[in-house]
Amino acid sequence: MEKVVLQVSVKGVMPTTNGCAVFLGNDKKTFVIYVDQGIGDAIEHAINDVHFERPQTHNLMITALDGLGAEIERIVINNVEDSTFYARLILSMDNELGHKIIEIDARPSDSLVLALNTGKPIYVARTVMDAVEDMTAILTKILNQGNEQ
Repeated sequence: MEKVVLQVSVKGVMPTTNGCAVFLGNDKKTFVIYVDQGIGDAIEHAINDVHFERPQTHNLMITALDGLGAEIERIVINNVEDSTFYARLILSMDNELGHKIIEIDARPSDSLVLALNTGKPIYVARTVMDAVEDMTAILTKILNQGNEQ
């Protein structure tokens, strides 16, 4: 049976005139999600394991989840409509009734920061991967230009 979701990673974060382009993909295909500058910075900080003296917003959410006994399991970018991406944050927790899995609607940009900060996997629905334009060649060109300088 064919997988419904595919694991991806952040392959690059590049500044744009209106924010940042976040390149996500696997060995077969790369696509881009555009985010605002603040989220782009948070994604770069998570990738580079940058820590701050005081908790940032995404770290605060992770701390709150920990306090509630919940843990981020994974994120899934599950839909794209008119260039707008949608994601689900998958949480798990144990309580007196047993183990629970909770799905929360979330922006992919926030979800990416949370997944990167917690070391959790990033998935994309196959339908999304099939619908997006392959940006592998463009990312390779950008990275090669950066290496030449």
